[in-house]
Amino acid sequence: MLKPLDMQSNEFKTELEKTKKFTQKVVESQGWGFNPDKEIVDTVTLGLTRNKVLYGKRFCPCFMVEQTEDGKYKSSDDRVCPCKPAINDEIPNKGMCHCGIFIKKEDK
Repeated sequence: MLKPLDMQSNEFKTELEKTKKFTQKVVESQGWGFNPDKEIVDTVTLGLTRNKVLYGKRFCPCFMVEQTEDGKYKSSDDRVCPCKPAINDEIPNKGMCHCGIFIKKEDK
């Protein structure tokens, strides 16, 4: 059974800061950008943090997370940020990942 989630707890706030650093590193390492809509970035960042606290991984918040028979957690389509569909298809071909936090930088 999952523990209750307190978004005001020190645990959550500490993990939120780690998630912000994590997403910044993803942007830098992949050559992507953040969605210019700050509300989307903030919402997805909170979702990633929630999933990290509850499930131990930064599962993409747009997909269901289920417990497997062996007690581990898995998301639909194995979506752990940054997910393979975003890296291999969504951002290169559609310009944005499904969750909307990361976007393809415009060629200048």
